[in-house]
Parts: sequence; C-alpha cells; structure tokens
Amino acid sequence: MTVQFADKSVPYGVFVNDLAAKIVNLLEKDKTDPEFISQRKAFEIFGRKNIERWRRQGKANPIKRPHKLEYCTADLRLLQRTQQDYYD
Repeated sequence: MTVQFADKSVPYGVFVNDLAAKIVNLLEKDKTDPEFISQRKAFEIFGRKNIERWRRQGKANPIKRPHKLEYCTADLRLLQRTQQDYYD
C-alpha cells in the first residue's frame, strides 16, 4: 500500500513512521512551553505583525486578565506551523 502525493508515491509504512517521528519531535520541542504567554512574550516569540494579523483574522484570541492579555501557546504554535494565505 502506498500514499500518493502530487510529486511522489511513498510506502504507507514509511509515511506513518515519518509522521510519527515528526509528531514526537514537535511534542519534545513544545513540552517546556507554558500553557499561556503574555502578549509581550507572544510578540517576542512569534512577531508582533503575525500576532496582530492572526487577531484580525480571528485565529488568535487573547484571554483578558486584569491588566494584561494572554495567548494560548499551543494555539500560537499551531498557527506558526500552518502554511497560511497572507492576503487579508
């Protein structure tokens, strides 16, 4: 059994092993991330323009706490790793 992509065909077992390895790698990288980060830290890590664009598009919704905004780090990581159409 193979998985057919636009540019090549890959055996199913190879595809699943590569996918599993990628998932484990991402989980390992993200395991020390806090659940929420401040807007200032989000700007530092992901870039102010990215955060502002994701907010305009409704993709990143901050949680309002007294005197600050916080973002779910996992949500921002997902947006960071997703290919996006940058036309507003």
